[in-house]
Amino acid sequence: MRSTFLTIAAAAALTAGAVHAQPATYAVDPTHTFATFEISHFGASVNRGRFDKKEGTVQFDKAGKTGKVELTLHIDSVNTGTASFDKHLQSADIFDAAKFPTAKFVGDKFTFEGDKLTAVSGNLTIKGKTQPVTLKANQFACYDSPMLKREVCGGDFETTIDRTAFGVDYGVQYGFPKNVRIVAQIEAVKQ
Repeated sequence: MRSTFLTIAAAAALTAGAVHAQPATYAVDPTHTFATFEISHFGASVNRGRFDKKEGTVQFDKAGKTGKVELTLHIDSVNTGTASFDKHLQSADIFDAAKFPTAKFVGDKFTFEGDKLTAVSGNLTIKGKTQPVTLKANQFACYDSPMLKREVCGGDFETTIDRTAFGVDYGVQYGFPKNVRIVAQIEAVKQ
């Protein structure tokens, strides 16, 4: 009787281990990953920009519905399409790229509704200040890439932050809003 119980317990332990696989590692594909921002310009138009240089990794366990995202943005790669505006954004007035060359998001709380990823929460660091941020998933999917012959996971995420919480307060005294919308399209290739 005791050996039967031990055999059943051992089989249950092996089965439980098989259900929760190890998280897979994915490398962020910079050609399919874009982090953009939008801020109202006196309510008349919207200023937009993006960071052209970025890198990161994703750990993702589909079965366990857990993971971790690390995405680094290089401030000196900010691109609005206007060179003078890019230089101003990089200056000490706004992002201070000389002192704070990168911004980083580290998210380690994945929220699901059933099997659908709905959000990733974590911390965003800009200008050396870190604040909690939740990126809402507008869409998310994993697929087998016919070109890369590997699995790719990615999605379209967004959030709105109060830029002054990060020490980015230029123009508030002139009426520029504190809120900035961030849209992040991220695709990562399984390693």
